[in-house]
Amino acid sequence: MPAPRTLLLTGAAGGVGTLMRELLPAHGYALRPLDVVPVPGAPDAVVADLADRAALREAVRGVDAIVHLAGISLEADFDAIVTANVTGLHHLYEAAREEGVRRVVFASSNHAVGFTPRPRAGEPPVPVTTPHRPDTFYGLSKCFGEDLAQLYWDRHGIETVSVRIGSCFPEPTSVRMLSLWLSPADCARLLHAALTAESVGHTVVYGSSANTREWWDLSTARALGYDPRDDSEAFAEKLLAEQGVPAEGAPDDLYLGGGFTTPTPPRWPHPAA
Repeated sequence: MPAPRTLLLTGAAGGVGTLMRELLPAHGYALRPLDVVPVPGAPDAVVADLADRAALREAVRGVDAIVHLAGISLEADFDAIVTANVTGLHHLYEAAREEGVRRVVFASSNHAVGFTPRPRAGEPPVPVTTPHRPDTFYGLSKCFGEDLAQLYWDRHGIETVSVRIGSCFPEPTSVRMLSLWLSPADCARLLHAALTAESVGHTVVYGSSANTREWWDLSTARALGYDPRDDSEAFAEKLLAEQGVPAEGAPDDLYLGGGFTTPTPPRWPHPAA
């Protein structure tokens, strides 16, 4: 399909959203940023909550595609997760259906399969067809999101690429992240591939760079035209010297989800904090 020109970028004030506001225009996109808070440096951004269906439909009107990064990105109370990541996502798809938008890129997460054992040396990488094994309510919401995307493709013909993002930061910050890192430049390349590939239906892909220590299979992402160019190995010596190899039997050693598989996973800040 021709490259969409105008994108609704939800979660535009967040960490990944901020990086993509800087990088996606170079791939030929005009961005319509949206967030629940003002977007720094974007005075024309839409400030709206996903609960506001009228504002959301207005934000969707006239765009060629949607990159959905908004929502709670760590563990939180179940009700908060449902409001932001389940009900909010449903509102987004309804707005897309009502306004005739036919392509969505949904920020899923590795935490949808967080309790999947990480592969050992000599074992094959984890495929996208591995069963859902969420490690948190947050991960569970991403399982729902993937299923909702499938429903809206089967019922309404809205195509989605669900990207199980690993860790998108300027550089990896932990030894575990060496296996999951998605450089900002590669993230923009992956989103561009997901927006321009032909006939994706509902496609699930893992989102990481071409890491030497990769844990999962990037073949479905590469099939879209994704050509990752970065490798976390450039940061390995420093991180290993600082942190060492995860202890045998530790969460970072056992599971894709690492510390999210513990009883005290990283939590979303309280609204009052």
